[in-house]
Amino acid sequence: MKFKAVFVLFALLSSSAAMLSANAEPAPAAQSGTVLITGSNRGIGLEFVRQYAAAGWKVIATTRDPKSATELVALAATRKNIIVEPLDVADNTQINVLAAKYKGQAIDVLLNNAGTLGDADKQSLNGFDYANFENVLRVNTYAPLAISRAFLGNVLASEQKKIVAITSGLSSIANTQRFGSLYFYRISKAGLNMAMRTLQAELRGKGVKVGILAPGVVETRLLRQSGYRGPGVITPEQSVTAVIANIAKLDQTAEITLYNGDKVPW
Repeated sequence: MKFKAVFVLFALLSSSAAMLSANAEPAPAAQSGTVLITGSNRGIGLEFVRQYAAAGWKVIATTRDPKSATELVALAATRKNIIVEPLDVADNTQINVLAAKYKGQAIDVLLNNAGTLGDADKQSLNGFDYANFENVLRVNTYAPLAISRAFLGNVLASEQKKIVAITSGLSSIANTQRFGSLYFYRISKAGLNMAMRTLQAELRGKGVKVGILAPGVVETRLLRQSGYRGPGVITPEQSVTAVIANIAKLDQTAEITLYNGDKVPW
């Protein structure tokens, strides 16, 4: 496909030496506490819920439509420490309503996982579409910042004080000379990186740690939508196990960190 070359970047960032065993048990988180996860209905979001809950965390799992999130609801039915909440991250009103509901409750890790690829054909040079651009930016760039602001009081009230955003290797400006296409997605994730880096600079003095983490080439619906069928693909379990380990050891540098611990160039 015409977008295939774009995703070779992911494979380069995910070396075979850093691959985790597909059968590995989820590593227990170094701490426990409360985590709020956006985009929890499938893919790595659902896996974040599964692994944090198994490690004893209280998990607030948000999804745009809980009625259709059958796997998430089924998982929550087996674990009392999972709470499913409706949240469309592109809707400011819903963000504020949920923040008001949890006002005063400490959230140790605010995990901005929800994201969208957008329509690939409508973000190529031959098919720019503003509505597509606007939606991708709103979900991938604006929403994590808006959610971080809305729940900042909860994070400050916690012991761990961590805000995390899931980015992409395609956000790297240093690598754009080698790969093209998916303009809107790449712009949105680069913008997300800057938003989180700026947030860290403002909140560092308050003890907040901001993580910008890339999950690798993960077998998810988003990857399938991209058309990528190349090497280096890992499972959501492999990715999330490693990302959680990186969250556990977050410092205040706000670098872009790949799931295997490598640093992604800006």
